[in-house]
Amino acid sequence: MDTSYFNIDTAAPATPEVSVLLIYTGGTVGMAYDADGSLVPMRFDSIMANIPELRQFRMRLSVYSLPTPIDSSNVTPTVWAELVRIIAQNYEAYDGFVILHGTDTMAYSASALSFMLENLTKPVIFTGAQLPIGRIRTDARKNLLTALQLASARHKTTEAARIPEVCIYFHNVLLRGNRAKKVESGHFDAFKSENHPPLVRAGIDLEFNDAAIRPGSVLPRKFHQHLDERVVILKLFPGISESAVRGILAIDDLRGCVLETFGSGNAPTAPWFTQALREALDRGVHMLNVSQCDEGRVQQGRYETSAHLRDLGVIGGDDITTEAAVAKLMFVLGLNQDAPTTRRLLARDLRGEISNWES
Repeated sequence: MDTSYFNIDTAAPATPEVSVLLIYTGGTVGMAYDADGSLVPMRFDSIMANIPELRQFRMRLSVYSLPTPIDSSNVTPTVWAELVRIIAQNYEAYDGFVILHGTDTMAYSASALSFMLENLTKPVIFTGAQLPIGRIRTDARKNLLTALQLASARHKTTEAARIPEVCIYFHNVLLRGNRAKKVESGHFDAFKSENHPPLVRAGIDLEFNDAAIRPGSVLPRKFHQHLDERVVILKLFPGISESAVRGILAIDDLRGCVLETFGSGNAPTAPWFTQALREALDRGVHMLNVSQCDEGRVQQGRYETSAHLRDLGVIGGDDITTEAAVAKLMFVLGLNQDAPTTRRLLARDLRGEISNWES
């Protein structure tokens, strides 16, 4: 992908103490009105005209813009790999990164990058908007300006990054990226994280929840770019047919399945259903049990209707979101480890995506 890169003229001194790279991928946040009054993708070399407040930042601020804006519905693992490449190439030159992204698949992208960017020491913050930057009541300005503030935040004593994680900032809260879900399409509070508290609340002051933030790693950084896309989601519902289940699990070369179950991880005990799962597992398909509930967690074996999943070898996903489960499966399967190692990695907490895990 070709990209365009330029610096923004801010109030930074000649040698600014902090630098942030703003990466624009597309989405509502980057829309503005043209001369005819139509919404079109904004040219980011004219961003200052739309957000003059950027001049007040005392940081080095650069923009890396993909030449063709991508609607988030068209985001693919190839785009995630490109974002990882951009961050890897610029990691030493900047103190933080902000990614402007469409809201519809932002939780998937943030989850994917949380796994692909291993041993982070700097913030990578996704943000976007429900209304275009050209609208009077837009949330784009506030979301972007606060995300930039958060990406530049450092501890006063150590000068280390305050939030060395992949996150989503939206409507006054900063959420761990692999814990967030889009829950609203018609209101500004579009994202929630039911099983993990916000990392920051933005009111008059920025209120950091340091106890909830993962510390920066002391291990060598790894920038992963390979994901295995051969995964599916099988969402259960009362009356799901045998042909539907078998049709999904019989997909050629399938390697992973997110099994969306009821309640605390429950599923039908009909013999045909159990047999269909067993056949897929015997073919080497790894299954991750994820609850359809937004809150709570999977506890395989709590009821009879989940004990059979545990006994078959389905991996309990604890309180992972579906978005994070999809990304985790792609990432772990992409490591091409043996079956026991793959199972162990899928069950473990890798990037703060689950609260509890099997040893």
